[in-house]
Amino acid sequence: MKGCEHFVLIRGLLREARHWGSFITDLQQHFPDAIISTPDIPGNGLRYHATSPETIAGMTETLRQQIGSGQPLRLISLSMGGMIAIDWMTRYPDEVEAAVLINTSARPLSPFYHRLRWTAYPQILRMILQSAAQKEADILRLTSNRHQHDNTLLKLWQQWQQQCPVSRASARNQFFAAVKFSISTKPQQPLLVVTSRADRLVDYRCSLKLAQAWGADYAQHESAGHDLPLDDPAWLINVIKQWGIFNFAKI
Repeated sequence: MKGCEHFVLIRGLLREARHWGSFITDLQQHFPDAIISTPDIPGNGLRYHATSPETIAGMTETLRQQIGSGQPLRLISLSMGGMIAIDWMTRYPDEVEAAVLINTSARPLSPFYHRLRWTAYPQILRMILQSAAQKEADILRLTSNRHQHDNTLLKLWQQWQQQCPVSRASARNQFFAAVKFSISTKPQQPLLVVTSRADRLVDYRCSLKLAQAWGADYAQHESAGHDLPLDDPAWLINVIKQWGIFNFAKI
């Protein structure tokens, strides 16, 4: 009897479940029998009243509590979410059967100026003093190459931020947790590393080095931005399906 796949989608810095956009419904169409969970990191989304943990490991624990126990999970993760996925796979290997890591990075494989492109520093520093509405505008311009001038999407993001504001304490904790994240153990589960060569926030070579160091499967998009699930969800889902790991039947 075929088991029910359980996908867990993990977002990154300052983002929440709603930022997955149409990717969730598209994924469900391709895996109609799957369970798809989109937990929020404390400090973001529905959990905005809480303060974000100060470490990636702390974030992993909060997501594990939200998901609960059950059949092994299939993680699809973006940016800082990829760091959480790596931590989850290495510390709780029996809970995760495979993962897709999108535009993520880690010490010591990549230098700090690749993990956060130096050209993005002025915008990142400017966000500290900006209003929430302007911050969302800068995030959209920095992370998307196809929707950076989409005013309808921007207004939606600004509305979400008003509904579920990320506190300065949570933003600070998330940023430093991502900066400090380091890997020492190679996950034993199947891994698909996906990157955007035109990513203007994180250098694509961070993903490339990760795939090379771990012998993981690798796919590269040539024109999408950091938020690949936003810029080209159809391409991303096609790559995941072609990978095949998420398609095997369980007896």
